[in-house]
Amino acid sequence: MTRQTFDLVPLHRFAVGFDQLFNDMDRLMNAQQANNTYPPYNIVRLDADSFLIEVAVAGFAEDELDVSVDQGQLIIQGSTKENDERNYLYKGIGTRNFTRTFRLDHFIEISGAKIENGLLRVTLTRIVPEELKPRKIPIES
Repeated sequence: MTRQTFDLVPLHRFAVGFDQLFNDMDRLMNAQQANNTYPPYNIVRLDADSFLIEVAVAGFAEDELDVSVDQGQLIIQGSTKENDERNYLYKGIGTRNFTRTFRLDHFIEISGAKIENGLLRVTLTRIVPEELKPRKIPIES
């Protein structure tokens, strides 16, 4: 697979104050995250201000998972102790340790997390302060 690079510098002239966003985009595009596919996940928009992250965690017990927020990032970690004495002929169910991070917007809050049918579901809500919502500016004459 050929790796493409994109120059984000021209976008800086169209946006003010988005330096961190461009830095994040550049970091993500240049990172080798294409190989980091475990565990699989979905990001679902429920409505304009509600989101759901679903992470496939089949094989993990609730006490083997950790969901935390640190410096604007949602961090989901799974660690299992493989003390299984069984003699596998084939082991296709992955239960290896993982860390999955999601960068959150400034106004995103975690509403809750639960495990259901092998999926960890983390609910997020956007709560924008009233003073930051769009408002009409009157024009004086």
